[in-house]
Amino acid sequence: MPRWLPPGIETARRYRRAWLWPDLRAGIVVTALLIPAGMGYAQVAGLPPETGLYATIVPLIVYAVVGPSRILVLGPDSALAPIIAAAILPLALGDDDRAVALAGLLALMVGAILLLGGILRLGFVTDLLSKPIRVGYLNAVALIVIISQLPTLLGFSSDAESPAGEVAAVWLGITGGQVQPLALAFGLGSLAVIVVLAVVRSRVPGVLAAVVGAIALTAMLGLSDELPVVGALPQGLPAPALGGLEWSDVAALALPAAGIALVAFTDSAVLSRTLAARRGETVSGSREMGAIGAANLAGGLFGGFPVSASASRTPVAEQAGSKSQLTGVVGAALIVLFMLLTPGLTEFLPSATLAAVVIMAASRLVDVTGFLRLARMDRVDAALSAAAFVGVFVFGVLEGIAVTIGLSLLAFVNHSWRPYRAELGRVTGLRGYHDLSRYPRGARIPGVVIVRFDAPLFFANGGLFDDFVRSRVEAAGPDVRTVILAAEPITDVDTTAADELVELDDWLTARGIRMVIAEMKDPVVDVLRDYGLLDRFTPDRFAPTVGAAVDDVTGTLRGDLEGTKWEAEPPVRDDRDGAG
Repeated sequence: MPRWLPPGIETARRYRRAWLWPDLRAGIVVTALLIPAGMGYAQVAGLPPETGLYATIVPLIVYAVVGPSRILVLGPDSALAPIIAAAILPLALGDDDRAVALAGLLALMVGAILLLGGILRLGFVTDLLSKPIRVGYLNAVALIVIISQLPTLLGFSSDAESPAGEVAAVWLGITGGQVQPLALAFGLGSLAVIVVLAVVRSRVPGVLAAVVGAIALTAMLGLSDELPVVGALPQGLPAPALGGLEWSDVAALALPAAGIALVAFTDSAVLSRTLAARRGETVSGSREMGAIGAANLAGGLFGGFPVSASASRTPVAEQAGSKSQLTGVVGAALIVLFMLLTPGLTEFLPSATLAAVVIMAASRLVDVTGFLRLARMDRVDAALSAAAFVGVFVFGVLEGIAVTIGLSLLAFVNHSWRPYRAELGRVTGLRGYHDLSRYPRGARIPGVVIVRFDAPLFFANGGLFDDFVRSRVEAAGPDVRTVILAAEPITDVDTTAADELVELDDWLTARGIRMVIAEMKDPVVDVLRDYGLLDRFTPDRFAPTVGAAVDDVTGTLRGDLEGTKWEAEPPVRDDRDGAG
């Protein structure tokens, strides 16, 4: 099948009959969350609640066709809503119609940025989102979502704009007697239903049972006036709403659009890659970027606002058994049916029940085990994960991700700046040449110093490389006549490091020592040629292997080592930073 065809078409061609019921069931379950969540996030963004439904229907359908992830659920998002409000409300000046138009324009601009990024194959930026960052990010997002729902679960509202503010609001609400027992009962009861049905592995999804049960109880007992409810579903279908815009609006929204595009793609990429890894699949970052862009473009044209992958609704779809993009199509179709046939149904849905559903969905993103595993494996990775968590939780999604990516790059530079470096020697009973710091009984080849530097040579570590080689030569004594550089780990040499290499060679030559480069990769040799250094480092100063260089220097072969058994002592672990 041609690779340019949309992923949704490919899935449709290969669709399995066994997927149909899981997809239908997941679509039904997710709809119970899509409707109230879309309305709620629209209000957070300062927009009429129906725009949240428009921003759900259209992107779901578009992503089902062009999106690379089979179960990613798009829609209004808690991370984007505050940014959208901050961007459009100062320009709208209290005019709801203008706010809707500005939100649509913002979605178009976000979509264009992401679509262009996908076309230019800029999805590689997801490579900066390493596993430690993803673990810390998802844990922070999950905690933020859970905290944001606690006031609703307890039956009161909060105007806090940060997680810390939400925690303070919850504490003040509890100590100030604002908790509504009836709302709390519905919230805790809904949590219990979802958890119990999950534990017993009921065929009836816990989310669906909790929502339907809460609506039925509220309606039958006439409780809609006694506890907070979501409210009636507004009527109307998605339609263009871009009137009254000017070019000055485009300029005013340019910076927010770029920021929202980064957050939306980061959100979606982290979630998409995490889910794909769970399912043994792979997702192209560039195709993901383009698909999110297309979904935002379509949503902006039809009365919506910027959207991304949902960190609360996608896990619900996954738990409900979603197998393909059909889940999103079912969800979009059911929202349309609700809007046309039963617009008043959500009037009896307790807000506390919705909060319980969101909390349970977000809790599935928490990965404490993953963080503890990182802590056991690598302290630097664990620190990066913790930094991602703290950054996102304290400073916000965009700022937290930017800070953590910066820390990741610094960690990479630090690793390359101070790489492992070793002097090699012969170890009785082992073929080849080995790190003398790990094999204390090993020995230098008389008159020869063999060094290895496990990183590309660039401006930040060229001096370190020079100093290391000089220190090994001085430690070996006055009889050294040859330095062999085991250059296989050196994958590049920049101009600054090339100058350091020349200075080192001059220093060695002045002491009657000849440097031989062994196992250097051809592309790196080409770099030295481009720098004009092959007049200095002539072909006789290169060797295919370290062993060949030693044979040439000593005039002997290593036949005495062939066929020997592995009888040498085990290597000594070296936890020191850098050199052995």
